[in-house]
Amino acid sequence: MVHDLDAAAPPERAHARLVGIARLAASSPPVETRRNSVERPEYFLLPVKSILNRCDSKRVPFEWTINPYRGCEFACKYCYARYTHEYMELDGSEFEKKIYVKKDAAPLLAHDISRKYSYASEKAGGEKPDHIAIGTATDPYQPAEREHGVTRACLEELAKREGLSMSIITKSNQIVRDIDVLKKIAARSSLQIDITVTTMRARLARTLEPRAPRPDLRLAAVKELHAAGLAVGVSASPLVPGITDGQGELEAVAAAAKEAGAQWFFSGVLFLMPSSAKQFLPFVRQKFPRLAKQYEQWYAKNGYAPEEYRRKASERVARIREKYGFRPRPWVEIKRIAPCSQLSLGWEAAAEL
Repeated sequence: MVHDLDAAAPPERAHARLVGIARLAASSPPVETRRNSVERPEYFLLPVKSILNRCDSKRVPFEWTINPYRGCEFACKYCYARYTHEYMELDGSEFEKKIYVKKDAAPLLAHDISRKYSYASEKAGGEKPDHIAIGTATDPYQPAEREHGVTRACLEELAKREGLSMSIITKSNQIVRDIDVLKKIAARSSLQIDITVTTMRARLARTLEPRAPRPDLRLAAVKELHAAGLAVGVSASPLVPGITDGQGELEAVAAAAKEAGAQWFFSGVLFLMPSSAKQFLPFVRQKFPRLAKQYEQWYAKNGYAPEEYRRKASERVARIREKYGFRPRPWVEIKRIAPCSQLSLGWEAAAEL
């Protein structure tokens, strides 16, 4: 028995050295799952103090974020948000392998909205409410949502309020499950939905976004959301140099988006934080070896593509928007912010694109 206690001591001492979210993550109990897939991730129940998180950066067009989970099973090779696992003393490669389900999200959100939210946003000159962006560092409709329902629980809480401003971004057609509550929110608050489609080529999408739904399924969701009277647009972010930026490729996404009923369209060039580059650059060397040297030159020491490339991409998106008659995203137009770089699953390079 003494031997057993001694064996348990090192992990306990290790946990004692951790602080903040890392300590919470280390002590989070595993969550059972009905899934039998060999590739399924590990799930953990994460106790958190808040679900509505402040974003003070002037580079993004929102004041608050809601991320119902930490980690994302879609395993997008370019994912910006991998760094969030590093806060928990985990490697970015575990972002899709260890998914943390936030505990008591709905009651926490009710408390947060009552105490933190402002109906007179400083970014909008006090004339509009704060904006809440849902899904900036995780996909709120990843497979975990089917079992745990944290996103829906948050939406049901938001539906009780009026006069809010919010947006949701996802790669999943699972969002149509919640059309009923989304319509309730839209009737009382401002709601915009962004569906991300980076390419129309299904095989390429599977390579870049291994466990996300096919592009045609995402566009079908756009069509269904539009038919339900909801405000929906398409994000083609990130635009991946040499991979999704071929002649006619971005235009094909825009044409399909328009046909599905998307009201706006935007795209921004790939931005790689160090934790993302650590995963993405080896992937490029393996799958796209002809591009390896270019990526090393562009991204090895800098998270941004060259300014000239980004400028041409911006002009290309502007031409596409004009051709198909897309309007600006409503809440971004209201905020009137300066262009910014890729900052999440959807707010990549130039939020005004």
